[in-house]
Amino acid sequence: MSDIIYPRSPRETMDGWMYLPRYLDKIRLHLAGKLQADYQENFGKGFDGMWLKYAGVAHEQMIDLVKKSITDGEVYDWVRRNVNKSAEEKAAYARDMLSRPKPGDEAALARLKMRKEQCSGLHRDDVKTFVDVIDLDEKRI
Repeated sequence: MSDIIYPRSPRETMDGWMYLPRYLDKIRLHLAGKLQADYQENFGKGFDGMWLKYAGVAHEQMIDLVKKSITDGEVYDWVRRNVNKSAEEKAAYARDMLSRPKPGDEAALARLKMRKEQCSGLHRDDVKTFVDVIDLDEKRI
């Protein structure tokens, strides 16, 4: 049995924000000293950073918020009060996230292929995005 604790799927939502529950899980794992090494390099960057940019929130601010909260509900309430984005802005963020790698981005497409190979998923034609690769790697699909 694996000792890895996976964060929630990037597809999970909170207050209309795709990915936010995963980011909160990563913060909680980090604070508990249980965030796996594979996740350390992009902690606060990558898709974490993409959410932070769209939401207009700093990584350190989110770490402090999660550190002071016990439940996701407390974080949800804070996000509703402090991150004022429309449903369309949240949907645009989700579309952006689900469209990566972008067509024509050869470096990103090569990275996607490499990640699929690392997950033994080169044969999986249904795995087309980095979100798909995350779910494949973490055994959700």
